[in-house]
Amino acid sequence: MSTNPNPRDKKKRNRLIYRSVILIILFAALLFAVISNITKEEEAVQIGEEAPNFQLVQLNGEENQTVRLSDLRGKGVMLNFWATYCEPCEREMPYMESLYPLYKEKGVEIVAISVDATEFVVQQFMDKYNLTFPILHDKKSQVMDAYRIKPLPTTYFIDENGIIVERVLGELSLERLDGYLQQIVPSQ
Repeated sequence: MSTNPNPRDKKKRNRLIYRSVILIILFAALLFAVISNITKEEEAVQIGEEAPNFQLVQLNGEENQTVRLSDLRGKGVMLNFWATYCEPCEREMPYMESLYPLYKEKGVEIVAISVDATEFVVQQFMDKYNLTFPILHDKKSQVMDAYRIKPLPTTYFIDENGIIVERVLGELSLERLDGYLQQIVPSQ
């Protein structure tokens, strides 16, 4: 009996080891990518952080008027992410419109960011509800991604220094909306 392994068997064993190592590395890379993606998605912009700045076109203002969040410094800002196909969004819009004149006088700006695909449906929605507060269109979802918005509606309440004081996931009632707006009235 010979104790020397057959060269073919040795090649097969080496190939098996090589393939196994490659598979383990690929599996580890896939696992890392999945875990990284999950944790990134959960890391929404948090209370106490500075609100990420952005620039978007306002649909119900002067033609091609842009709004930058940084231009609203010194005011309280309610930043609402919504879409026309979102029923809870549609239910809270009249509340926002009814409170807008009162809080605008107090130094609070209500800004709604539509994540709809086309301006046409947003324009129809604005006309239906006679919305007068700024409606911005995030057609490329850049702002939505920057804020890591998951459910619609999601609303951020930002103080006059640009710091997030509250984040609300889901629909707001008139009473809750009024309470949150009171929190961001600038101190005079």
